[in-house]
Amino acid sequence: MYKTLKQVSDALSNGKVTSSEITNNIIQLSEKYNQELNCFTTITKEKAQELSNESDKRRKENKVSSPIDGIPMSIKDVISTKGIRTTAGSKMLENYVPEYSATVYQKLIDNGGILIGKNNCDPFAFGGSGENSGYGPTKNPVCISKVPGGSSSGSASSVKAGLSLFSIGTDTGGSIRQPASLTGLSGLKLTYGRNSRYGLIAMASSLDTPGILANTVEDIAIVEDLIKGFDPKDSTTKKPENDYSFVEAISKDIKGLKIGLPKEYFIDGMDIDVKNAVLEAAKKYEKLGCTIEEVSLPHTEYALPVYYLIVPSEISSNMGRYDGFRYGNSDENSKDINEYIKNSRAVLEDEVKRRIIIGTFALSKGYSDQYYKKAMQVRSLIKKDFDEVYKKVDVILTPTSPTVAWDIGEKVNDPLKMYLADIFTVTANLTGMPGLSINAGYKAITPRKQDVDFEGKVCSKLPIGMQLFAPMWREDLLMSLGHTFQKAYPET
Repeated sequence: MYKTLKQVSDALSNGKVTSSEITNNIIQLSEKYNQELNCFTTITKEKAQELSNESDKRRKENKVSSPIDGIPMSIKDVISTKGIRTTAGSKMLENYVPEYSATVYQKLIDNGGILIGKNNCDPFAFGGSGENSGYGPTKNPVCISKVPGGSSSGSASSVKAGLSLFSIGTDTGGSIRQPASLTGLSGLKLTYGRNSRYGLIAMASSLDTPGILANTVEDIAIVEDLIKGFDPKDSTTKKPENDYSFVEAISKDIKGLKIGLPKEYFIDGMDIDVKNAVLEAAKKYEKLGCTIEEVSLPHTEYALPVYYLIVPSEISSNMGRYDGFRYGNSDENSKDINEYIKNSRAVLEDEVKRRIIIGTFALSKGYSDQYYKKAMQVRSLIKKDFDEVYKKVDVILTPTSPTVAWDIGEKVNDPLKMYLADIFTVTANLTGMPGLSINAGYKAITPRKQDVDFEGKVCSKLPIGMQLFAPMWREDLLMSLGHTFQKAYPET
C-alpha cells in the first residue's frame, strides 16, 4: 500500500495503478474503519468514484492537471463544499448544504483532487482534543484509547489511518499542528493571509488559517503550491513580495541556518520525554550543519491568557449569526421570539456555549477595555518578542505539545487543563507567523488492554511532535528544514 501522496502520484504517472483502484480501496477502508475512528462526518463515495473515473480518463488522454490529479483527499468539515453537507462538527448545522465552495477546496477539485469525505472536528473548530464534536469523539489511529488532538481531529485521524493521502484543516491556535504532533504526522500552519479563508466557517477571523496535514513535508509542499495565493474574495489574503515554489523550497541547503531554542518553551511540568526528544532533534540539526542558540521570548507566559480572551471574543461575534433565522437549527414550535432563539440554540455543544459566554463577557460594557483591548495590546508585545529574536536566528524550534496524546475523557471535564495543551502553539496565530510540526521521536508506554491501534495491534509508543517557527512569509525555511530532517532521520 502506498503511504504518501508523492508515492501515489508517481505510481499513477507510471501506470502502476489507476485513480479508481486507489479510490475504491480507500473508500472500502474508510467505510470499515470510520466506525471505530469516527474521523468522517460524511463519506462522499459516489462523488469520489465519479471524480476518480474522470481523472483516469484525463490520464489516458494525457491531460493530467497537477501532481494531485487522482489523489484521494479529505476536508475538515468547517470548510464549505458545494452540494456536500458541511456540519462544522455541530448539531447546529446538521443539515446545512452550502451553495458554494471554499476557495482552497475548489482549487484542489480544479486540480483533480478526489474528495473521500468531510472530516469530523470539534464543533466550529472549538477544541483541542477532538472530543467535543456533536457527532461523537474522534479516536487516534496510533492508539484508539487516546485523543488525536483537535480541532482538526478527523483530518489527522484519516491521514494517519491511510483513509486519505492528505487533508485540509484549519489552525486558529494549533488545530493543525497539535493533531499532527499527537498522531505523528506533518502539519503546516501558514502565514496569515497566505491561503484564502473564503468559504471557511469562521471561528476567530483574525487568527483562522487553512493549512495541510500529510505524512511528509514533501506532500505538504505539493499541496500548498496548488492552494496558496491572493483571493479577491478574501481581503485578508496578500501577494508576498517574494513568492516561491514550496516544492522547490524543500531542496534548499539548510547548512548555516541559525535555530533558536526559546528557554520559555522548555518549562517545568512538561513531559520529560517530549523535552528530551526536541533537544535531541536540535542536536541532529547541528549534525546537519545548523547552529543552535538559546533565545528568550519574555512575554510567552501571557500568550495563553491573551489567546483565550481574543478568541472567545471573536467567537462571540461570529456565533451571533446562528440564531435560527439566518443560519442553523430552527425550532418552529416556539411560542415567541425569545423561546424560538433559545430553543434553536439549545443544540449547541457545551464547549461552544462556554466560549460564547466567555467572549460575550469580555466584550461587555465596562469590561471590553479591561480585557479585550488589553489582550490586543499584549498581543503586540508577543509579536515584538518574535520580531526581535528573528534578528538573531532564522527559525525557532520548540515542542508542539507539552505532552503526548492523552486518554479520551481524561481532560474533557477540566476546560482549563484542556486549554493548557495549546500553550506552545497559540503564539503562531497571535503573531501571524507560520509554524510546522513534524515528528521528533516517540515515548515508550506500557500498553494496557485498550491500548491498540486502529487495526487492533498493540500500541507501545506514542509520537512526539516538534515545531518550527519562521518569520511571516518564510515558509521556505520550514519546508527545507522539515524535509531535510525527515530524509536524514526517516525512523522518526
